[in-house]
Amino acid sequence: QVQLVESGGGLVQAGGSLRLSCATSGRTFSTFCMGWFRQAPGKEREFVAAITWGGGATYYEDSVKGRFTISRDNAKNTVYLQMNSLKPEDTAVYYCAAASVWGTKSYEYDYWGQGTQVTVSS
Repeated sequence: QVQLVESGGGLVQAGGSLRLSCATSGRTFSTFCMGWFRQAPGKEREFVAAITWGGGATYYEDSVKGRFTISRDNAKNTVYLQMNSLKPEDTAVYYCAAASVWGTKSYEYDYWGQGTQVTVSS
């Protein structure tokens, strides 16, 4: 079993920054691709960013490219999402997830955190 715990969410004004963290335990972290997803009220969960096992490749949803950066520290079993130039439309619950395969679809991810709320005020 794998446990994922997100932290770092909160309330920020438009244009501000937040850094989300996701600490994992229970299985070798470096065997997972890691992703971030988000879900706004009344909307489906959507992909935000993903990073490969060793961190050598990343992929982003178009609306966050150039503003968000995903990274990982395999020594600390932690994945991060640095979010800059935040917009009100970024408001959502953000989830980290772990997958044994590379993917951007939620069904490709095996383990999920409980989520952390990000609210961006205008």
